Amino acid sequence: MIRRIAFAAICLLVLATSASAQPSGDNLSKLQEKVNQATKQEGVLTSSIASMNERIHSLRSSVASAEANLARLQVEVSAHEQRLGKVRDEYERQSRLLALAQRQYDYAQHQLSQRLVAVYESDQPDTVAVMLASESISNAIDRLEYLNAVSARDRHVAERTMKIKRRWTEIRNRTHRLLVRVADETHAVELRASSVLTTRDRLSSSRERLRTERETKQETLASVRESKEKWLADIAALQAGSADIASRLRSGGSHSTSTPSAAGLIWPVQGVLTSPFGMRWGRMHEGIDIGAPQGTPIYAAAGGTVNYAGWEGGYGNLTLIDHGNGLATAYGHQSSFAVSSGQAVSRGQLIGYVGSTGHSTGPHVHFEVRVNGVPNDPLSYLS
Repeated sequence: MIRRIAFAAICLLVLATSASAQPSGDNLSKLQEKVNQATKQEGVLTSSIASMNERIHSLRSSVASAEANLARLQVEVSAHEQRLGKVRDEYERQSRLLALAQRQYDYAQHQLSQRLVAVYESDQPDTVAVMLASESISNAIDRLEYLNAVSARDRHVAERTMKIKRRWTEIRNRTHRLLVRVADETHAVELRASSVLTTRDRLSSSRERLRTERETKQETLASVRESKEKWLADIAALQAGSADIASRLRSGGSHSTSTPSAAGLIWPVQGVLTSPFGMRWGRMHEGIDIGAPQGTPIYAAAGGTVNYAGWEGGYGNLTLIDHGNGLATAYGHQSSFAVSSGQAVSRGQLIGYVGSTGHSTGPHVHFEVRVNGVPNDPLSYLS
């Protein structure tokens, strides 16, 4: 949709500058103006497309670089995530072992406390009492060794469980620090990857936007070139038509060594002069354009014989009247004829109707005055 709107806007700009409010616009000068405008626009579009190609190529390289960087970072993120997962699993395992050591320590503490309470509550005898109560020295020694063994075992259990707890606490703390560091590193790499991804997407979006704009300009350029070729063909057709008119007049014997009177012709149609005779943009406009509504009557500027009434290339429907003494008039772009070739006509007689046939952008009459086949300014002859 955007392409069609842009294309229509550019085409309308080209046509508007040439047609404007004038209904004629289909003579050599206006066609040449269109060609000149198309040539300038063609140059601008070609330069713009070349610039876009360079920018697209640069963006393509940037996108490729960003994608390569992103791929490397994604591999790095994956490796960090795997490492983080392993450290997290090890931390959880060590947390479970620490919890077990804590329970074992708590149990040992509980047992030791229970034993101390039991000893206190049972009023266990001291060493002297044990000796006095013994039946023999050997029996006393055995009892003392038993008591010492029980006390030493209780202390050993408590100390061992405390060491286990401390060891697993230290191991878990080290693993936790490693876990935090790996998590930070993983997060940093993820942020870098996210930034590169955003850059890649932005570059890709710019590249696609430029591609779309380039396609639109390429379509417009193709249309401008096509229109330019058509207008050049129209110019060639008008020039060929002008040569045909001169040839018809020569073959009709309309030639004089004297100059016809520069007066006496009436205006062929009631309308507005929209384009004068003369050089314009390097081309000769060989007549005048008189704008009038479609179907407005066209009258013979003077009496004479219809040399030709028919189709003549860029002139469209053309009536050519030979007035004698080398003087002739031509009436182009008619919608229809009211006379035929070879017919005698009088001054002011109806010969046809205003139209827009041939190379024309609006209803009007292209009126020419020729002396010995050579175009002259009609305003010098009209009264």
